[in-house]
Amino acid sequence: MSLPAHIWINGRVVPLEDARVSPFDHGFLVGDGVFETLVARNGKPFTAVRHWRRLTHSCEVMDITAPSFEIFIAAIADVMEANGMPDARIRFTVTSGDGPLGSDRGDSPVTMTCAATALKPWPPTESAVTVPWTRNERGGLAGVKSTSYGENVRALAAAKARGAGEALLANTRGELCEGTGTNVFIVEAGVVKTPPLRSGCLAGVTRALVIEACEKAGIAIEEADLPLSVLQSCDEAFLSSSTRDVHPLARVDDRVLPGIDGPVTRRVAQAFRDFIAGRDDP
Repeated sequence: MSLPAHIWINGRVVPLEDARVSPFDHGFLVGDGVFETLVARNGKPFTAVRHWRRLTHSCEVMDITAPSFEIFIAAIADVMEANGMPDARIRFTVTSGDGPLGSDRGDSPVTMTCAATALKPWPPTESAVTVPWTRNERGGLAGVKSTSYGENVRALAAAKARGAGEALLANTRGELCEGTGTNVFIVEAGVVKTPPLRSGCLAGVTRALVIEACEKAGIAIEEADLPLSVLQSCDEAFLSSSTRDVHPLARVDDRVLPGIDGPVTRRVAQAFRDFIAGRDDP
């Protein structure tokens, strides 16, 4: 794992070896924080406004003071420049700051960090497996991009142990929900379908762009409650995320899917590229 030379923390860029987060930071102690991951290409962050808005929403739900957009965008620019990374994966994290060892919070200021690492290419297609654990669509963190990622870590490790690159989860009702770091789309009879936000999935930035791109291109798309078993009967499937864009699925569990040869998936991928072309903040 290659680490960057510099990181932005609480308003300034410092060498990585000088960066300090308190061992009493509540994000470290109990996962009391939120974050955003976005990409930058040619020195420009992509969809920064949408990511900041979602970060602000997560902060509001968690009652954590959110950074202004000016702080958010300046941190991204500063850390990219300091590391000489015009193309980067950006991670902006906000925690509630120092707190006691339990769930109660302290009264210290928030902790903010912004890191940039090199963008790594994904393979042309992805394989995924379903896992037995569920998302709680009625839970207090539903729809929040929380740093409490223990469930995702365990699910992805289980997927990797089975030779897959992503784990797909149902919600407590047995409906298809999302991946550990992705939203999921399926194709049935030429119609693209994706779980609605009420399923408990994250309101993915790329998910929203895919929906908008399909609507503009005249591709039939709908949000629909889907049983997890739809993955065993759908015609095509693909993932979306800020680092993956539209990523075709070639296998789910033991079932082979068309992957990049899926005709609807190809149309969606092209519609997505056309929709974002030349736009930093679509």
